[in-house]
Amino acid sequence: MKILVLGGTGYIGPHLVNHALERGHEVTLFNRGRTRPGLFPKAEQLIGDRNAPGGHDVLKGRQWDVVYDLPATNPQWVLGATAVLKGNAKQYVYVSSTAAYKDFSRSFPDETHPAQDPAPLEGPDAANAPYGNKKVRCEQIVQAAFGSGATIVRPGLIVGPGDLTDRFTYWPVRIEKGGEILAPGKPDDPAQWIDARDLTEWMVRLGESRTGGVFNAVGPRTVCGIGELLYGIKACYANDAQFTWVPEAFLTANKVRSWAEMPVWSFTGASTVAFSTSVIEKAKAAGLTFRPLATTVRDAMTWYHARPAAEQERLRAGIAPEREKEVLAAWHASRRGAP
Repeated sequence: MKILVLGGTGYIGPHLVNHALERGHEVTLFNRGRTRPGLFPKAEQLIGDRNAPGGHDVLKGRQWDVVYDLPATNPQWVLGATAVLKGNAKQYVYVSSTAAYKDFSRSFPDETHPAQDPAPLEGPDAANAPYGNKKVRCEQIVQAAFGSGATIVRPGLIVGPGDLTDRFTYWPVRIEKGGEILAPGKPDDPAQWIDARDLTEWMVRLGESRTGGVFNAVGPRTVCGIGELLYGIKACYANDAQFTWVPEAFLTANKVRSWAEMPVWSFTGASTVAFSTSVIEKAKAAGLTFRPLATTVRDAMTWYHARPAAEQERLRAGIAPEREKEVLAAWHASRRGAP
């Protein structure tokens, strides 16, 4: 296929481009050329600024089988791209988010769950609209332009090599250090994630099969609890790591939040539970596959240990070590005083 990738050098982009090239496809990258220029010498590079007037003009008059729009949250970017590419590409794959759903506290949303109100395209509220509302507007623009050729992919937490959010990486980093570990809630509280390579390799296959529609894109294949995740990571290490499970009510009272100090974790009634319980039957039927957790952990940690020391020391998610000790001490003290 002839593939156009809008972006391509940020987090999930290299995974998608590498897989597309491995599959023998002809890849063109369109971006500003500022992030890791020269990363893909075998791919054509087109330079353009999506913020600038006429920023997509370099794409005019070209034909592609499939377009992958990876970084766009700004609806004006998508509006500009689709205006140029409509009629010049057969399929447009847009990476949205489960944040597009209207109520994050509702468990088990499928693709028919009500979406957020779309963000305005112009005016004072456009730039400041919430992330999910912007994603919904972007989805609508793609669908209006490409119809059955529109593919909307809604990932949840994307993890693995290249993840700078540290929302998943916190756990293998913490477990690798060993000792007593604060574990949130109950082991069967829900957890979902998707390896960036599982996501992007499947997206390439969606392009190959010309599969349109809207898809939740998270994993694993079967319903998983946070305990299965944490004990699965622990199985990768032969150390003294031990989990102390602290109830949600105690964590909430001590201002320890799900998806922040305790990443990946959610619980019934939480404002984040939809991020951990999305229904994925439609994506599985369309060929989404999942590599073993141990493979994701091993590769994520290999990448983590290759990062600069300052980045390794200051994770962007997860509870700080001293704060973890404080909460654990408070929990043990509360148990000593229990009848």
